Amino acid sequence: MKSLVLEAFLHVRDGYSPDAVIANPELNKRFLAACREVGAEGTDFQLNHCLYNLRKSRALEDYPTTRRVRVAKRDEYEFASEIAARFLERRHNTTLDRVICDPALAQEFDRLAQELAPGFTPFDYRFTALSLRKTRRLRPEVASHLLHATRVESFRVIDVDLTNIPRSQGVYLFYYKAEGLLYLGEARNLRERIRKHLEHSDRRELARWLWEHGVDDLYVEIHVLPDQTTTQERKALELDLIRSRSPRFNILGANVEE
Repeated sequence: MKSLVLEAFLHVRDGYSPDAVIANPELNKRFLAACREVGAEGTDFQLNHCLYNLRKSRALEDYPTTRRVRVAKRDEYEFASEIAARFLERRHNTTLDRVICDPALAQEFDRLAQELAPGFTPFDYRFTALSLRKTRRLRPEVASHLLHATRVESFRVIDVDLTNIPRSQGVYLFYYKAEGLLYLGEARNLRERIRKHLEHSDRRELARWLWEHGVDDLYVEIHVLPDQTTTQERKALELDLIRSRSPRFNILGANVEE
């Protein structure tokens, strides 16, 4: 399959990199069609992932990229690409590469990013996420892949019904559509912890921010952890997420829990 995928890639790439061919919906459609025309068998995900593996194994070194991609106004939606990528990585216990290679997950990624920062193309969101990973701003989260969440969900704070948030242990993230990730914490009881934040945050800087900016575009994301998770494991996950995502109002190692 590798030789056929390579043949299809070289036929449609037009000088672009594998990342660009996979992240661009129209170019990717042409690539997948070319794969099947030359006889490559497999799902869309398998064909895309095979192309990624060719790049990682340095099988494309003799075919350098001659056309560079530049995305405009990246600072306006970069945070949305990062949040959408992290959310799907945790929800599906997967990687960004797999999200972008899988058409169904890629569309879910587009929808989430579009909701956070509307007005840009799927390629803008996808290619920016891949660029963040290359510059190590989407570093692997070791603890998050060892400690699997049983549920990952996001709520708009202004519409949140606390009864929909379980009294389970886990981690939670507050993020603003226009500003990205604000605060991340861990709790033995997610419902009670989030209730306290919404009534009166124990983080003065966060409380001041919410008072000044309101909650119309504020979201909370929860990651419910298995019952058998220890306090040490939960805190390790929290610190790992803080390290990789750099929330605006976190002070590493100084989070307050009820």
